[in-house]
Amino acid sequence: MATNRWAPEATCCVRVLDAGALIALDRGDRDAWALLTEVHRMGQRPVIPAPVVAQAWRGGPRQARLAKVLSGSELIVADGPLSRRAGELLGRARTTDVLDALVALAAQDRPGHEVLTSDPADIHHLLQVLEIRRTIRVV
Repeated sequence: MATNRWAPEATCCVRVLDAGALIALDRGDRDAWALLTEVHRMGQRPVIPAPVVAQAWRGGPRQARLAKVLSGSELIVADGPLSRRAGELLGRARTTDVLDALVALAAQDRPGHEVLTSDPADIHHLLQVLEIRRTIRVV
């Protein structure tokens, strides 16, 4: 489990998950599960932009772990206003990954939340464009 150099000084209790985090959890990654268990121990639920689920979900009994994660998570609907904000962020950042933008915006809208990701450089870049600092945990 790695914490990167972009971490703010404060620690956090809830995590925003990207597709890489969901895939790590689905594969049974011990570090990812430890981070998720920590959230549940504090009585919190992880936050996942709903479109991120589509990148990791394939269905069937082989994804029982992922189904468990999703059932205990807060899913953020990418409605019109959030989708427009994501597009604007991508334009300012000069990048194209919509899911990363939604993850960054979820972190922006929830002060103190960490981001659990397999793609720290892209998330960090988007958080910089948003001019916010969040702890980024790499899985």
